[in-house]
Amino acid sequence: MEKLWGGRFEKNTDSLMEDFNSSIGFDKKLCHFDIVGSKAHATMLAKSGIISDKECKEIVDALMEIECEIESGKVEFSTKNEDIHMNIEVLLTNKIGETGKKLHTARSRNDQVALDLKLYSRDAVINIQELLKQWIKTLIKVSEDNIDTVMPGYTHLQRAQPITLAHHLMAYAEMAKRDYLKLSSWLDIHDTNPLGSGALAGTTFEIDRQYTTELLGFSSPTLNSLDGVSDRDYAIDLLSNASVGMMHLSRLCEELILWSSQEFGFVEIDDAYSTGSSMMPQKKNPDAAELIRGKTGRVYGDLLSLLTTMKGIP
Repeated sequence: MEKLWGGRFEKNTDSLMEDFNSSIGFDKKLCHFDIVGSKAHATMLAKSGIISDKECKEIVDALMEIECEIESGKVEFSTKNEDIHMNIEVLLTNKIGETGKKLHTARSRNDQVALDLKLYSRDAVINIQELLKQWIKTLIKVSEDNIDTVMPGYTHLQRAQPITLAHHLMAYAEMAKRDYLKLSSWLDIHDTNPLGSGALAGTTFEIDRQYTTELLGFSSPTLNSLDGVSDRDYAIDLLSNASVGMMHLSRLCEELILWSSQEFGFVEIDDAYSTGSSMMPQKKNPDAAELIRGKTGRVYGDLLSLLTTMKGIP
């Protein structure tokens, strides 16, 4: 199969290299955002007179069909097509022929992936904020029910002063509120559209970046094409905010683990969120809390991995 980038190449790619070079196993989760970006790009190309309205409709309708086919499990992605962008373009061309190839006009996989990741991250931020609102409301509800529930307050794990359970839990509501506000700041800082940056220096086609910006719901286009395609600060900032949020959850989980022990005996975690022992049937393990505490390390690791990756990219 001829590669999208295969113009100067005379030999076929070795199958070992195809497997090694392929990212479809990871970036297939970007398929919805890749299609959203492609629909906006095609619409802009038609508005700018680069493709016809008929071609635009054919492309957009086919992309919608492809998304439905992906969601229904009818599509099997290929490592030969490397990534989600080429997989979808091949599906599109197979469906509508030569018109499908026009979708790549004035666009590179560089600004495609930058856009897909930005849209994916923005969607994640909005979803996390919704979960944080639910989390804060739950903490407030449990606190309201326990305004008069007295418990010891600790320093150095030594009993220090009497407090209420409500006061203790509302400390976590304050943490969650800060997590929410940091994500709101993320939306303000990173609400820019990289599409149109091309591979690194834009395109000679007279495209309308402001129009795709409006279609995709961004505040403005990125101002520098080099930064537009190479910026991953938004992913680092999201992982940084997520790491702090997971730290807050892990602190509470550590307390629940302590509180549910016989030594403390403050709480009993519901059977639905506990596990037992195959050897010691008397045990009831706070596994939900333990797993959240453990998974916090994954988020920290992702942050450090991305920082380490980015530091060496000129």
